[in-house]
Amino acid sequence: MTLSPPRDKSMPHIPVMVEEVLSYLNINPAGIYVDGTVGAGGHTIQILNQLNGEGSLIGFDRDHEALAIAKKTIPISSRVSLNCASYHTLPDFLEKHGSNLVNGILLDLGLSSMQLDDEKRGFSFSKKGLLDMRFDQNSDRGASTIINHSSEQELADIMYHFGEERLSRRIAKSIVKQRPIADVEGLFEAIRTATPPQNRNKTLARVFQAFRIAVNGELEKLDHFLSSFIDTLAIGGRIVIMSYHSLEDRRVKHIFRALKRDGRLNVLNKKPVMAQQDEMDTNPRARSAKLRAAERIK
Repeated sequence: MTLSPPRDKSMPHIPVMVEEVLSYLNINPAGIYVDGTVGAGGHTIQILNQLNGEGSLIGFDRDHEALAIAKKTIPISSRVSLNCASYHTLPDFLEKHGSNLVNGILLDLGLSSMQLDDEKRGFSFSKKGLLDMRFDQNSDRGASTIINHSSEQELADIMYHFGEERLSRRIAKSIVKQRPIADVEGLFEAIRTATPPQNRNKTLARVFQAFRIAVNGELEKLDHFLSSFIDTLAIGGRIVIMSYHSLEDRRVKHIFRALKRDGRLNVLNKKPVMAQQDEMDTNPRARSAKLRAAERIK
């Protein structure tokens, strides 16, 4: 029986570019597939719908709340394994379980709608709440710890390197002046008093992105994964990665090109695939998504 994507109004998340993802994965019904960012399970379900009784799926997500929601929708069986862990642990998982190479990998990086909308998580500057920003709620270091215990120079470096924010030094000085900062409103105010009103929302988005990346070690985990994924992918297997900001997209582009030069990977799209306009109109998250895909050939 074909499964339906989650429709619970309490977690209004719509998976991005589903048709494009399935097309580029070119799914073998009897293959082994990995969804490295399960979230609410939207893409996971669509992949499972393409598999037969011999196919299997391995899912990862660091957010145990999202994974709990996914497990209510995705029937757990011997052919489905959902794990509360980061996707970069895939090689260790395969080795531990004596699994074969996989036929396809999907990463949908970034935040889900339900994470942004959850006030207690502190991901969005437009929501009230504590400055948390952890994907893994068992982690002991949230955004408030970094913001209140880092030096002014460290704060500026985080915003510049992880958010590409030009006013990082000015904002860092304002943060230090207004500490301790415990909630979203406090960080919002520190940014507001240090920046001009024009394009302030973009500045807010960059700063919140930067601290989220720092809290979760997102770029380190992506770099670790990109350095090792090729050895987990079967010949003819495909990888699809969707990113939502340039820091991630550049990393994916560069490693795909390097593996292509080594003759190990065939890059399937020279330029990143973007969502169609009608999808952008109905799903705002799709507007910034960039999809890159490749196939292992050696």
